[in-house]
Amino acid sequence: MSKDMNESSETKNTEKHNSDLILTIDNGTQSVRALLFDLKGNLLAKSRIELDAYFSKNPGWAEQNADYFWQMLGQCCQQLWQQNEVIENGYRERVTAVTVTTQRGTVINLDKNGQALRPAILWLDQRLCQDNQAMPWYWRLAFFLIGQSKVVDYFRRKSQANWLEQHEPDVWKNTDKFLLLSGFLTHRLTGQFKDSVGSIVGYFPFDYRKQNWAKTWDWKWHALPVKRSMLPSLVKPGEVLGAITRDAAAHTGLKVGTALIASASDKACEVLGSGCISPEMASLSYGTTATINTNNVKYVEPQAFIPAYPSAIPDHFNSEVMIYRGFWMVNWFKQEFGQNEIDKAQTLGVSAESLFDQLVAQVPPGSMGLMLQPYWSPGLKNLEAKGAIIGFGDVHTRAHIYRSILEGLAYALREGKENLEKRQKCKIKRLIVSGGGSQSDAALQLTADIFNLPAHRPHTFETSGLGAAINAAVG
Repeated sequence: MSKDMNESSETKNTEKHNSDLILTIDNGTQSVRALLFDLKGNLLAKSRIELDAYFSKNPGWAEQNADYFWQMLGQCCQQLWQQNEVIENGYRERVTAVTVTTQRGTVINLDKNGQALRPAILWLDQRLCQDNQAMPWYWRLAFFLIGQSKVVDYFRRKSQANWLEQHEPDVWKNTDKFLLLSGFLTHRLTGQFKDSVGSIVGYFPFDYRKQNWAKTWDWKWHALPVKRSMLPSLVKPGEVLGAITRDAAAHTGLKVGTALIASASDKACEVLGSGCISPEMASLSYGTTATINTNNVKYVEPQAFIPAYPSAIPDHFNSEVMIYRGFWMVNWFKQEFGQNEIDKAQTLGVSAESLFDQLVAQVPPGSMGLMLQPYWSPGLKNLEAKGAIIGFGDVHTRAHIYRSILEGLAYALREGKENLEKRQKCKIKRLIVSGGGSQSDAALQLTADIFNLPAHRPHTFETSGLGAAINAAVG
C-alpha cells in the first residue's frame, strides 16, 4: 500500500474517532442528567429531570425507592434522544461509551435475585445506632491510645449497615449485596456486580489509602456486619465495568453492547472536570454540600483520621473539607424569604439568581456585623456544633441575611483551604468554582475577595458530567 493510501486511511479513522460521543449519566441528589459530550469536552446536548430527593418516615430520615432512581434514569435518557438537535445530528448513533457518576454514600440492599429489599438510605440520612456491640479489646485500646475512640464510635453509629442489622434484622439477613447507588445502577445497566474505586465513599470496610476493600484483619470488619461477598468487585476509573444489556438498552435507548466505563463519584468527577489535577489548584463546589478539594498523588488526610477519598484520576487522592448543607442554606433562604425575587424574575423573564445578586450588592462586605456559622448539620470533627446567625441589629434586612450566608460559607471553606495547605505542605494559588452557586457573579466575587485568590468558572456548568466523560474518553 502506498504512503498516500496509508495517510488517507489514518485520516478517515481519525475523523471517525473524532465523531464519537460519550453519554454521561449524572445522578445527583436533586436531579438526574443525561449529558452528551464530544471528545473535546464540549457539551452537545443534555436532558434533566428533577428528582423527589427523598421521603422521611421519621424525623431525620432520608430514603428513596431504589427503582425510582432507575426509572428516572431511563426517562432522562429517552427524553434526550427525543430532542430535535439530537435527532437531526444523529447523536444517538454516535455514542460509543457511557459512564455513570452519582451522589455519594447512598446505600441499597439487594436480595439474591438483585431486587431491592427496602428503600435506599441516602447520604442525607441522620439516623444513628445506639447500642453497637463492643469491639475486641485490643482495637478499643488502640483507639483510646491514639485519641480516636469518639471518631470510631461515630463511624459505627452512623453506619447504615449497623442500623439495618439492629432495627431491620430480616432485611439484613436476606441482603445478598450491599451496594452504593453507583453499584446498583451499574448492575441495572450491565448485570455485573461491579463498581468504580472512585465511587467508594461511605461507611464501608474500605481501605482509602490502598483504594481497595480492607484486608481481612482490618478493624472495619469488626465494626460493621458487612461480609466481603456482599460487596461488588472494583475497577479503576477509565476501566470497563461491563456492556449495556438488552433490557438496559430497551430502558435507556442505548445500543446493546455499548461499553460502560468506570468514572467516579460526583464530587471526584467535579474536581477532574474543573481541571484541578494538582494540589496548587482547589476545586470549590457550591452545591448541596459545599466542599473544597485538592488532588494529590500522595495520600493526604484533610484532618487527622478523616480519609482522603479516591480521585477520578486512578491511584490519586482527593483531600476534601466538607460543609454539610452548604448551598442548601442558600436554597433554604430563597424558599423561605425570596419569593418576591422569584416572582419578579418570572415577570421580567430573567433568572432569579440575577435578582439575588442584586440583594448581595446592596450590602457592604461583612454584612454590617451579621455573621453566620454554617454548622447546620454536624461534621465528623464537630459533632456538637450548631448553626447560628449572630450579631443582629435594627439595621439588618433580608439582604444582610443572604450575604451573611454566602460569607459564612466562604469563610468556612477558606478555613478548609488553610487546613489543606498545612496538611499537604503546598500553597493553593487558584480556585475553580463549580456547582449551582458558581453561577452567581456575586458569590464568585465574594469568594475571590475572602480567599484573596483568583476565582474561575469552568467552561461548562456540568463539571461532574465532564469529569466522568474524561474518564470514559480515556477508557
